[in-house]
Amino acid sequence: MDYNGKAIAEHHEGAVPTTEQTHVNLNSNVSGKIANPLAGIPKAELLRQVERFAEEQNMTDIAPLLQKGALVAQNPPAFEEIAELEEFEREALRNETLHKWRQPRALYYTIVMCSLGAAVQGWDQTGSNGANLSFPKEFGIAAPVGSPNHDRDNWIVGLVNAAPYIASAFCGCWLSDPLNFYFGRRGTIFFSAIFCLLSVIGCAFTQNWVELFICRLLLGIGMGSKASTVPIFAAENSPAAIRGGLVMSWQMWTAFGIFLGFCANLALYSVGPLAWRLELGSAFLPALPLAIGVYFCPESPRWYMKKNRYREAFKSLCRLRNTELQAARDLYYIHVQLIEEQAIIGKSNYVTRFIQLFTIPRVRRATLASFTVMIAQQMCGINIIAFYSSTIFVEAGASSKSALLASWGFGLVNFLFAIPAIRTIDSFGRRSLLLFTFPQMAWTLLAAGLCFLIPGSSAAHLGLVALFIFLFAAFYSPGEGPVPFTYSAEVFPLSHREVGMSWAVSTCLFWAAVLSLTFPRMLSAFGTTGSFIFYAGLNVCAFCLIFCFVPETKQRTLEELDYVFAVPTGKHVHYQFTKALPYFIRRWVFFDKSAQLEPLYHFDATLATNQDKAREEYELESRTTGKY
Repeated sequence: MDYNGKAIAEHHEGAVPTTEQTHVNLNSNVSGKIANPLAGIPKAELLRQVERFAEEQNMTDIAPLLQKGALVAQNPPAFEEIAELEEFEREALRNETLHKWRQPRALYYTIVMCSLGAAVQGWDQTGSNGANLSFPKEFGIAAPVGSPNHDRDNWIVGLVNAAPYIASAFCGCWLSDPLNFYFGRRGTIFFSAIFCLLSVIGCAFTQNWVELFICRLLLGIGMGSKASTVPIFAAENSPAAIRGGLVMSWQMWTAFGIFLGFCANLALYSVGPLAWRLELGSAFLPALPLAIGVYFCPESPRWYMKKNRYREAFKSLCRLRNTELQAARDLYYIHVQLIEEQAIIGKSNYVTRFIQLFTIPRVRRATLASFTVMIAQQMCGINIIAFYSSTIFVEAGASSKSALLASWGFGLVNFLFAIPAIRTIDSFGRRSLLLFTFPQMAWTLLAAGLCFLIPGSSAAHLGLVALFIFLFAAFYSPGEGPVPFTYSAEVFPLSHREVGMSWAVSTCLFWAAVLSLTFPRMLSAFGTTGSFIFYAGLNVCAFCLIFCFVPETKQRTLEELDYVFAVPTGKHVHYQFTKALPYFIRRWVFFDKSAQLEPLYHFDATLATNQDKAREEYELESRTTGKY
C-alpha cells in the first residue's frame, strides 16, 4: 500500500522547472545553500504554471488568488512592489513581520487543544509519583531492605512505572503512522484521548499489580500515538516565524500537566488508603475535553495535500491564516517544495519508509538529530525526578507529606520556567538553548547529589537538596524541555513525518521506560548521590552529541528545512570544530569583540532574509521607545 501523497508525484513532471541557479542537491547540499524553488522563474511562466496547477486541482475559481500568492512566495520581501495586491493584503503581509503574534482564533484554538493533549501526558506521568508511596504496600511489593524479596519488588515497582513507556515505545508510537494515514491528525488525537481517558480510570480500580501493569500498558498506547501526533499537528498548522513558540506549547503544558499531577497528589494525600487510586485516576480530567474538542480544530493542510485534497487544504489554511492571500501563498509554496522533496524520496510504503529513515541521506540526518535531542531528554535526568521525586525527597529525610510538597514545588518551577521559551525558542534558536542549558543542568544535578552527603537530615539538608533540584528544573524547562518534541516535529519531510516522529518519540519513551525501570534498583545499588552524579555525567555526554549532530531550525518553513538537512553531517561537524568553537572561545573566553563567525548556511535573498532584518530592527526600535 502506498502511504505517500500521490498528488505530489503526479504533479512532479513539468510542474516547476527549477533553474540551475536555484537547484540544490537535497541529499548533499555541500554549499549549505537554502534556495527558493520559485526563484528565477519569469513572471509569465510562473503565472502559467499556477494556472495549470489550479486546473489540475479544480480550483480555477481562485486561480487569480493563487497567482498572487505565488508572486508573493517567489520573492517575499518584495511584496510591496507587486501591483496585483490590494492594500489590505499588503498590510497583512507587513504584520507578519511587525506583529507576528496576531493570528486567527482557529490557530490559537488548535494550540489550546494541543496543549490539552500535552497536559494529559504530564498528568499521566506524575500520577504514579505520589502513588509510589502507597500502592507497593497495598499490593505486597514493598519488601524492606535485607528481605529476600527486596530486589524483586524494586524491579516490579519499576516495571509498573515503566509500563506506559514500554507500550508507547513498542506499540503506541508506531501506530501513529497508519492512524494518521487513515484518520488524519485529529482522528489520531481522538483515538489517543480515548485510551488515555479509559485506561487511567481502569488504573483506579485495579486489585493487584498485574492488573495495574496491564492498564498502564493500555495508557502507553494512547500516550505514544498522541505524543507522536500532537507536535506534528501544531507544527504543520503554524506559520514559520512563530512555529517554535507555538509547538513548544507541548512541553510547557506537559510541564503544567506534571504540576497539576503534583497538585492532585498533594490534595489527595490525606484521603487515606484510596489516595493512590485517585491520584492515578485523576488524569482523566484533561483527556475528556481533548476528546470532545479536537474535531473543532482545522485539519492539517499538509495532511490534506498529502491526500491530494487541495481544496480542503486551502479551506483549512484560510482558517489558520489572516487572509486568503496568505493561505494561497502558503498552499502553492508548500506544493512546490513538496515536489522538490519528492524528487529524492520517491514512492514508499510503511515498511520502506522506516528503512528510508536510515538510507536516504537527507532523512538520515533528521533521524540522527531527532534521536540525539530525544535521548538527551532522558540522559539529562529530568524524569528520575518527575517519576521519583517523592521517593528522592524521602531519601533526603523528608516526611511523606513534605516530599509531596517539595515535588509540588518542582512541578511549579518546571512549568513557570518553560514560559520564557515561547519567545526565546524562535529568537535564540533550538540549538543555542540546548548548548546553554546542558552545562547548567550538569552542575546543578551534581550539586544536588553531593548535598545528600551532608550528615543528618536537618531542614538545611533538605532545603539544599530541594534548591539544586529546583535550579535543575529551572535550566531544563526553557532548553531541553521544549526543544526535543518541537525539533522532531519539524525536521522530517512530509512523506516521512509520521514515521520519523514515531521513531523520535519511541526513542524518548523507550529510554524513559529504561530509566523508570532501573532507577529504583540504581538507588539501591549506587545510593542517591551516585545516581545523581551518574546523570550529571550523562548531561556532559549529551552536550557533546548536540554540539556535533543537531543543526539549527529556527524561523525556516518546514519545507526549507530540506536544504538544512541536505548539508552532509561531516561538513556540519567540521564547521562546528573549525569555525563555531574557535569563534566562541575568542568571543566569550577572550572577549575579542572583533571575532566574526562565518555562517554555515547561505540563504537566498528571496527567502525572507530582509524580513528577518526588518523584524529585528522593528523590535529594537520598539524596545527603545517602550511600545513593543
